[in-house]
Order: sequence, then C-alpha cells, then structure tokens
Amino acid sequence: MFACCNNGDTGSEWGLRRMHKRILVVEDEASIREMVAFALRKADMEVIQAADARAALVAISDTPPDLILLDWMLPGMSGLELARRLRQERRDVQIPIIMLTARGEETDRVSGLESGVDDYVVKPFSTRELVARIKAVLRRSQGDDGTGSISAGGLRIDGPAHRVYAGDAQIVIGPTEYRLLHFFMIHAERAYSRAQLLDQVWGGSAYVEERTVDVHIRRLRKTLEPFALDHLIQTVRGTGYRFSVEA
Repeated sequence: MFACCNNGDTGSEWGLRRMHKRILVVEDEASIREMVAFALRKADMEVIQAADARAALVAISDTPPDLILLDWMLPGMSGLELARRLRQERRDVQIPIIMLTARGEETDRVSGLESGVDDYVVKPFSTRELVARIKAVLRRSQGDDGTGSISAGGLRIDGPAHRVYAGDAQIVIGPTEYRLLHFFMIHAERAYSRAQLLDQVWGGSAYVEERTVDVHIRRLRKTLEPFALDHLIQTVRGTGYRFSVEA
C-alpha cells in the first residue's frame, strides 16, 4: 500500500509509515469488503483482503496481520471454524480477531467469543464504530505503543527492555514467568485452560505436560507475592487461570 521511501524521505517518516497497523479483512461480499477497506485506509491502516478462509490462511502465512476482521458466514470453512483453527492449530499466532456477522443472538455471540475471538460486531454497523473497536482491541492486545509494553493492576511491562515493574520497583522474574505474565496481561479478564496456555505461551512445538502450567503459575504468584500482587493471577474453577484486576 505504501510506496518505498525515496531520497526525500527521512528515516523518521519511513518509521512512522511502518508503524501503520495491517488489518486482514476476511469477507465474501465484495461490497462490504471494499467499504470496510476504504474506512480503514482513511484511518491510516494498511488493508489486506480475503474472500474466504483459504485465502485468509495464505495471507496470514505470508505476512501476519496485526488484527483480523472475520465474517462469520464464509463459503467453505466458516469464520467461526477459521477462528478456532487459528487459536487451536496455529499455535504461533496470537492475532486479535473481531468477528463480523448478522447473527446477533446471545448464543451466537457466546459461540464466537468461546472460539477465541476478541470482539464481536453485528451487521449492519457503522464504519466509525468499527474503527473504534479495532483501535480498542489493538490497545488491549499489543499495548498502546505496539511494543509489547502494557500496564494493568499495578504491574507494568516494559516490552523493549524486557522488564517488569510494580510501581517503580523492578521485579526479578524468570523467562517463562515473564512470557506467562505478558500473555495474561494482554488478554486480561479472559480465562484460559492449561492446554490453551501451553499452546500460547510454550508453543505447539514444545512437549510439556499440563501440570507444568501449575508449577509456573505457582512460581509467578510467588514472584508477585512480595509486592502484594499475587491475587491478580486467579484460579478459575473447572477451567484454568486468568489475569484479573477484579476480586
């Protein structure tokens, strides 16, 4: 979408262009796809388009987007099935997903959220609202500055420095606990099973038993305990664990 810098471009200008978020729009209706793409470009976002799940998978493998707008009703593999596949089979992908659909019933919204999508927009929708939803999800998932830095519940992760702070105090934390905490914080208030945590934090190529998650949860809580922040890592009975600032 953006032309390569020429001799008149400064390094900082080129850097700003690269910071534009790349959004994959997966929608089989060309008119809706073009409408959404136009609105996103006006909001200074780069747009990739796909008319079905197969094209979306190719686009994701080629250049992973920062966020996926995914229509529920797609030819062949549905958007719901694609979301589940991305969350369960593509363990190296943690791309935020917003589901676009005309299905507005509560049971449908629950099904979408349980498949791993991050937000749910019912058709018809305003493009202004859609852009606002995209920005909100990106802030939650990547941190406001897009560097992996994020703050919540008295904790702060400095992504570029790979450090964790409680207020002004630096927390000494192991690499696995760091990855676990970072994942929890960018997906706050969502419960994850041990199997999901293994996929997302350890990766699908690692052979690790589910009970290993419990060990690292205990270590993470012990690390946070001196700062009275261990309560942020909560056990969800019958499900697994979540990061929450609520009691």
